[in-house]
Amino acid sequence: MRITIVGCGSIGSRLAKAADEMEEVKRIYLVDLRKEKAEEVAEGLKKGIVVDSVDEELYHTDMVVEATNQEASKKIAPRVVNRGVDIMLMSVGALVDDDYRNALMQAASEHESKIYIPAGALCGVDGLRSASNDRLDSVELISTMRPIDGSRIHGKTTVYSGPARDVIGRYPRSTNVAATVSLLGLGFDKTKVTIIMDPEAKINIHEIHYSGAFGKACAKTENNPELENPTTSHLGALSAVATLKRVCRNEWTGI
Repeated sequence: MRITIVGCGSIGSRLAKAADEMEEVKRIYLVDLRKEKAEEVAEGLKKGIVVDSVDEELYHTDMVVEATNQEASKKIAPRVVNRGVDIMLMSVGALVDDDYRNALMQAASEHESKIYIPAGALCGVDGLRSASNDRLDSVELISTMRPIDGSRIHGKTTVYSGPARDVIGRYPRSTNVAATVSLLGLGFDKTKVTIIMDPEAKINIHEIHYSGAFGKACAKTENNPELENPTTSHLGALSAVATLKRVCRNEWTGI
C-alpha cells in the first residue's frame, strides 16, 4: 500500500513513523505547506518521499491522510475522492457544512472512494455507532478543559451548552470530537454539546452520554496530550495509527 500524508504536524509525523514500520506500507508521500517540515519527517523514514502537492502522486497512491485543518481539508478531500482515491479525514469539523458534506459523500460514492474517519480522542463511539441503528433519544458530549492563557475565567464555568453545529469552530479543542459524535448519532442539530472551562483541569476530558432503544451508555476519556503538541490528544494521534493498520490489514474487530 502507498499512502500520502498531507500535514506533517504532530499527528501526521506520528502516523508517518508508524507507517514506516508497517510491512503493508511500501511508500509514504509527504506534503506540507512548510516543505522543510515534510523534509524533516522524511529524514527519519525509510520509505518517505517529499512531494509538492497532494495531486502529484494521486495516480500512484492508495490512500490520502488529511492531517491539516478544516479549511485545507475542504480543498483537499474533493480532489482526492474525485480521483477515486480513499481518504482518511482528521479535520472532521469540516463536515458540519451540510452542502459540502453531502457533495463529498456523493462524489465518493460515484468514484468508489472510501472516506475513513477515526474515532479520535474519544472512547465509546463504537457503542454509539451501533445504537444509532435503532431509536436514539439523546446524545450529549461534555468536554472539560483548561482555559487558554489570558482567559478571565477563574473558576469552573460552563461556557457553552447547545447544539453541536454552533460549537464547531468556536472551541477548536472540541470541534473534531463534537463532529464525530454528531455524525455517528443524531446529527449536528440534535446532538448537545456542553463545554466546561476549569482552571484546575490538567488534561482535556470528554464524556459522551447517549440513550435510546438499546438502553443508556456513558463513556469518559481523560486525554493525555501529545508530547510534541500539547493541543493534540495522544489518543487522537493513536486513533489515526489504529485506523491505518485496520485499513491496511483488513482487520475490522469491534466495528
